[in-house]
Amino acid sequence: MDLYKVLGVSRSATKDEIKEAFRKLAVKYHPDKHSHSPKSIQDSATLRFKQVSEAYQVLSDDRKRAHYNLTSSSASSSSSYSHHYRNASRGYGYGYASSNSSSYSYSSNNRNYTSNFWHIALRLFSTRAFLLNLAFAGALFGGIVAIDTSRETLWKMHNSGKSFEEAMESIEKAKAHRDK
Repeated sequence: MDLYKVLGVSRSATKDEIKEAFRKLAVKYHPDKHSHSPKSIQDSATLRFKQVSEAYQVLSDDRKRAHYNLTSSSASSSSSYSHHYRNASRGYGYGYASSNSSSYSYSSNNRNYTSNFWHIALRLFSTRAFLLNLAFAGALFGGIVAIDTSRETLWKMHNSGKSFEEAMESIEKAKAHRDK
């Protein structure tokens, strides 16, 4: 199902054009408007309203739209792209969704992107918080290396010719000599 065709807009449509198309179609296919219609027309209108709502939910959100554009353009045809939700009993769609309406998953060519390890890892490693923590850890590690290097340099400057072990031996000998 091509979400752009469902709303009747082009791929380059703006958010306002998508919103206007959704509103027109939502009014046209709203289940309350067809409550006194025959059962077949009610079912058809309800299904169409769900499709319109689903298309609007994806295309009105920049992140979901970019993901949809990426996955639908990589598919060989629009029929091989299937967009589905984990919870099939979500209600009528926009404004009628259940509490878990944000849980969605895309599948294209039998690849489920929500469980794809690399996709999740990329999203995790590119978050601002992770990058800030990584920078802090790098600065901390660099500081520890600098302190350790400077400690050895200072030791060599003040104790030329002696290693740390030799200095410790001389201290032990001095303690033993003092205790006698």
